[in-house]
Parts: sequence; C-alpha cells; structure tokens
Amino acid sequence: MLKFRHYAKPQTVGNNYTTNNMTTIESKKVLIARNLILVLLTLQCSSCIGQVKEKSINDTIENEASTQPFILKQSTTFPQIHTNLNGMVREFVRTMYQDKKGNYWFGTNGNGIIRYDGQTLEGVSIEGIRPFNVVREIVEDKAGNVWFGTDIGLIKYDGEKFTQFSKKEGLQDDEIWGLTIDKSGLMWVGSIGGVSHFDGKKFTPLLLPDTKVENPNSMLSDKLVFKFMEDRNGTMWLATDGNGIFKYKNGEFIHLTSENGLTDNNAADILEDKQGNIWIGTFYGGVSKYDGKTYTNFTKDGIIEGVETYNLYEDSRGNIWFTAEGYGVYRYDGANFTQFTTDNGLTSNIVQSIFEDNKGQVWFGTWQGLSLYDGQKIMNAKDKEPWTN
Repeated sequence: MLKFRHYAKPQTVGNNYTTNNMTTIESKKVLIARNLILVLLTLQCSSCIGQVKEKSINDTIENEASTQPFILKQSTTFPQIHTNLNGMVREFVRTMYQDKKGNYWFGTNGNGIIRYDGQTLEGVSIEGIRPFNVVREIVEDKAGNVWFGTDIGLIKYDGEKFTQFSKKEGLQDDEIWGLTIDKSGLMWVGSIGGVSHFDGKKFTPLLLPDTKVENPNSMLSDKLVFKFMEDRNGTMWLATDGNGIFKYKNGEFIHLTSENGLTDNNAADILEDKQGNIWIGTFYGGVSKYDGKTYTNFTKDGIIEGVETYNLYEDSRGNIWFTAEGYGVYRYDGANFTQFTTDNGLTSNIVQSIFEDNKGQVWFGTWQGLSLYDGQKIMNAKDKEPWTN
C-alpha cells in the first residue's frame, strides 16, 4: 500500500551526495488508488465535479471559431485539487506533448486524447474508429505527423484526419506501451504481443533474444518493451517487462541484467542526457546513472527516496527530472538533487507524466490534476495557463 509522505521543503543533495500500466501499470495503481478513494473523497469532496462534453476534433478543424465545450457536472475518479482540463480528465494525464505547430496534446488514462490548438481545448472523438480510453505515448515524425500509442493500436494524425493501425494491419497486439521514432525515421512499437518496426506502410516483427534473467517477474507480458531509447551512437535501448534491458545495433543484442550491473531487471524508463550518461528508472530498484562503465544507484546510496522511478525527462536547461512513486518529483541540475512534494505546491506525490512546453514551463500530470513549474514555484496549471481551467 502506498503511503503519502510530506516534507517541509525541497531537499537538496550536493556533489558529495549527502542528503541536506499501472505502477506505470494502470491496473496496479488503480487498485491502490481505490483503496485510498474514501479518504481522499473526505478530504477533497468539493473538487469532485467538472466534466465537459467532448467534441470531435474534426468539427473544430471545420469551424475554427468554435467555442469552449459546455461544462457538465460529473464525478472524477480521483478528487481534483489542480485543473483536470475543464473536467475532461476523470483519472489522470498519462503523457503530454507539444507539436511543431504549438498544439498541446494530452494522452489520458480513461478519456483518450485531449488537444489545445491555441483557441479551443477539446476532447477528440474520431469518426470511424471505435472509442478508446488509454493513450500511453505521443511522438511526432519529421513530416509533422503526430502518432499515438493507445489501447486500440497506433493512431496517426496528419493535420487533417486520423488513421488507425491495429492487428488487422500487422501490429502484433493493439495494446501499446512503448513507442519511439529513430533517427532514420523508423518507428519502434512495443505491444503486449512483442516489438514491431513500422516504416509507415507495414509492420515487421523484431524478435528479442531467448535469454532470460533468473526468475523473471513480468507484470504484463514477457514480450513487452515498455520504453525505447536511441543513444547518440545509434544504439537502441529496450526496457523490457521484467527481463532487464537489451541494447540493439546492426542486428546484434547485448543483454543488461542485475547480473552485470543493472539495478533492477524490471526497468521502467531510460534516458540519455546531454553528457551521454544513461539514466535508468526501475520499478523496484530506484534510479541509477550509467556512464558507460559504472552504474551509480542514487536510491541505494540513500540520496533518492522511493524504489519506483520513471518519467525521466531532460529539460531545455539540462535538468534531469523524474518521479519517485509516492515521493513526488526530483530535479537533478548536474550537481544537486532537489525534491518537490505536495508541501512545495505539487498537487499529489504520485506523478504520471512530466513535460516541458515551448515556454520552458514544466508540467506534471498527477492523480489529482495538472501542476506546472514556471522556474520559480509549482502551482495549479490554470494559474499560468487559464485555458486549462
């Protein structure tokens, strides 16, 4: 059972490192959350209203002068302290992205896609595609197409229309968790059924090696890759569901496990920073940094609290942000770690997504609404971006 921890102020760690789905898996988190609901409802019952009528994005494209959707009263799953996008988000925002045109895209857990185009905030309903709920990844290709990894397959938006790609088109499974586009323009898709390459026309399966860690602990599928990351040398890193990390280049795999230095075989996230260090977030082993030779485990060393770490993100200033389940978010500036919790303005210590917009603002999608960091403090996102209401 998760417990909420609160701190009087951000904690900073110096160079000497002295302290001064739904685990990403939605099923696990919702189970925990519903055990907390009665308590949360008692504390925050006044925040439990605000659901808007969703509009088709196609309607807005045809009528750019369309107004804000009509607001209806409807309970949210989690009491909302900070904005829930005019009531559209009943659970939480799982992923966020701002495309080359400046449009904000919010991928939710339970309410599909929400878009803000600078004029209208709207829920997206797509003609000809069955309703979907979960959006876990959003990426954009060189041509400006926006791609969504969802619970009904891969969805492409070309600026005018949406196109769905599912098992019928060759995807190994419609339940997508991992999604990225490499430097050559090839798409990597991680689904419950395995990894696929997609060149925009057809899917090609990529079989992972048969090598397994001792007593693998897969949460969803032993074929699943949660995260893909291409490093500066063109090597692709694949964080698997319970089987460590595979490095892949030129048809060859290298298996990284706890036997050869990996903190935890249940890897949750990977990031390469501007210095070339590889940051690894895990479900049970905390966060670590790999410089190509040595792993530094900040959690094991007592610098970071919380063994479940992910949502690694490097902002435009070179700060590394990540979440620690139940302990808020951390920022690493190259020398010090600073922890932010509810006592510092965050709406919840359980954060599902981190994203920086083109204004340099850092957004946090939490279980209780959207928080925003403007470089000085964390606040309700609507205080800086009133269109979120």
